[in-house]
Amino acid sequence: MNAYGKYVTKKLLWYLLTLVIAIGLNFMLPRMIEGNPVSIIVSKMTQGMTDSDTIKRVYETFIQEFGIDQPLYMQFLIYVKNLFTGNLGTSFGLYPKQVTDILASAVPWTIALQLPAILVGWLLGNILGAVAAYKKGVFDKVIFPVALFINSIPFFTLAIIMLYVFALTLHWFPLSGGYDFQMVPQLSLDFIWSVIRHHMLPFFSIVLVTIGGQAIGMREMSIYELNSDYVLYSKLLGIRDSRIAGYVFRNAMLPQITGLALSIGTMVGGSLICEIVFSYPGIGTWLFTAIRQLDYPLISGCTLLIAMSVLLANFTIDLVYGLIDPRIKASQMEDQ
Repeated sequence: MNAYGKYVTKKLLWYLLTLVIAIGLNFMLPRMIEGNPVSIIVSKMTQGMTDSDTIKRVYETFIQEFGIDQPLYMQFLIYVKNLFTGNLGTSFGLYPKQVTDILASAVPWTIALQLPAILVGWLLGNILGAVAAYKKGVFDKVIFPVALFINSIPFFTLAIIMLYVFALTLHWFPLSGGYDFQMVPQLSLDFIWSVIRHHMLPFFSIVLVTIGGQAIGMREMSIYELNSDYVLYSKLLGIRDSRIAGYVFRNAMLPQITGLALSIGTMVGGSLICEIVFSYPGIGTWLFTAIRQLDYPLISGCTLLIAMSVLLANFTIDLVYGLIDPRIKASQMEDQ
């Protein structure tokens, strides 16, 4: 096995170990929340009932249905067994709906909201940061303080402010949801326009915060590179400034690309509060609903999806770095 193969194998083993730990925590942590989820379900279903025996039978039926009557280790073994078959269980709060069906309907909304927002914010932020570092002067004096101010605002605070100003006060955008509640999802211009209108406000709230963070990071990296020895040496050699700027920004982009990959990996779980504020039908809203209802399977399904996306993003970055790391290349040359 060559150096790169050893590197990948070592990384893969560590990520598999991390995944096993994540699965264990995924099962245990929701069950450490105080309260009885079955009691919540039964209380809703038996409203108006006065027969205590009937209520007790309903309670026992759901306890057996969800397997909560079994020892915790047996519940965990069943949980792991079901994972291998792609079965995340039945939702407590939306019984008898399957968790996989809920997540399948929520993931496209989260990706459609956060992937464009992350890419647009990343691109604009890096451009503004690079301009601020290279041009300096008024660009740096304006862009840096504004970016620093925006970056210090939490997602949910900016989302609430934008919701109050643009939706509640000015009525430019809808207040909540992914589309008008009276509409039926279909491929029609009215429905598509409704989705776009509901999409814009949460989209811009994520973009603005992302721009701020990326602009600050790119500015600092660009300033560091501009003061490097190779830049001074290149200037002494008479190399054009535009060519030197290309080298500088290419090197400054490397950590920013890493940040982009991590942002995309954490996209499933990122900006969850933003989705909750706007009642957007993504993973964040469903996770919040599941926590309120003590819906163990749905909580575990959401958090497992988030954990796997983060691990996959990090593993992909490690694979790419393994290809360009000069130390691994040197080891391969020695093996040959």
